Amino acid sequence: MSSPIEQAIRQICEEKGLAYESVIDAIQSALAAAYRKDFGDKNSNIEVEFDPATAQSRIFDVKTVVEDMDLEELEKLEEERKVRAEALAQQIEEARKKGEMIPAISIEDDLGSRYNPKTDIMVSEAQVLKMGAKVDDIIRTEMPTPGEFGRMAAMTAKQVITKKLREAEREVIFGEFKEHEGTIMNGTVQRREGRIDLVDLGRTTGVMRSEDQIQTERYNPGDRIKVYVKQVGLTTKGPEILVSRTSEEMVRTLFGFEIPEIAEGSVEIKGIAREAGSRSKVAVTTSENSIDPIGACIGQRGTRIQTIIAELGGEKIDIVEWSDDPKTYITNALSPAKITNIELNEADKAAFVKVKEDQLSLAIGKGGQNVRLAAKLSGWKINISGDEEKVEPAVAEAMAGEEVDEPVAE
Repeated sequence: MSSPIEQAIRQICEEKGLAYESVIDAIQSALAAAYRKDFGDKNSNIEVEFDPATAQSRIFDVKTVVEDMDLEELEKLEEERKVRAEALAQQIEEARKKGEMIPAISIEDDLGSRYNPKTDIMVSEAQVLKMGAKVDDIIRTEMPTPGEFGRMAAMTAKQVITKKLREAEREVIFGEFKEHEGTIMNGTVQRREGRIDLVDLGRTTGVMRSEDQIQTERYNPGDRIKVYVKQVGLTTKGPEILVSRTSEEMVRTLFGFEIPEIAEGSVEIKGIAREAGSRSKVAVTTSENSIDPIGACIGQRGTRIQTIIAELGGEKIDIVEWSDDPKTYITNALSPAKITNIELNEADKAAFVKVKEDQLSLAIGKGGQNVRLAAKLSGWKINISGDEEKVEPAVAEAMAGEEVDEPVAE
């Protein structure tokens, strides 16, 4: 039967989702900090072995054996450390005054791997403690275990164990959500801070920046929404989860959820051009003659595509067939407009498209959206004009995302 201490540790692990070893490590670090506070000195490298079954601890001063050094060299090294410590203290103070991030610099950074009395012991001294000790050996000297710690040491231990457990929990959350990077998750809108919306994802909060928000949508506290996990990072404050509603990858992922042929790979998405909240164009293809890639995406009576449209808040989706022939691909990308002729300039990667007069507005789209999305999807500059040249040509730069004015008849 496990001891009360061990039961309490396992309960913490279960509540926090932490590994048992992480909690033991936190306890050992806290006991080592408490010992250094009451009984250690600046040259002690204290490590603690804690046995949760008996609640007993063993304390060691741990050193690495290094070559002997003469007294003059040691004094010189100690003087270098003092100078380095003073310079570092001044650097930290200047950073604090300027409100800058305090640099993470060690006093040992510029001193190489030379003798450090806290972690090293010279071979001549080590051989007194352990016969036959040689360079790179580890010497563990057991220290007397105190009956109890003072109040300040107990406070230090509490601070260390709280910090260690918080760090362990952050690492667990980071690892958990790193696995969700590039997927869609359900979340609940918490609140808005400036131009940022915070989304509750369960164990942590996702950050949805203004560029990741669909401008036509309003996110109110308590709203349930689907978000794409765009990036998961680990900062000094813990995991940072960036989520999006505007990412083209969100469309790709939803297609994978709702369309079995895409999930299993028989239908492939070759490209996506999106103006979030308004319209997307998705190019699909298949290598199997028995499958209609567009029909597979639409589904019987449009059930599949309608589910995706609903998840995107009513955003319109055009599904076109991809082709390795640029003329065919551009023609498909400009649908539903009917194209009469296309001329390509390979050097400039520009396409000059002719349409009938009654198809011109449809080809360009409202505010130039159709031709703009087609240009982005195909990767070609697209110039559209009527057959009889009665209108000014409309130009869409691929990837530029610029507004294109609708033509005005002369």
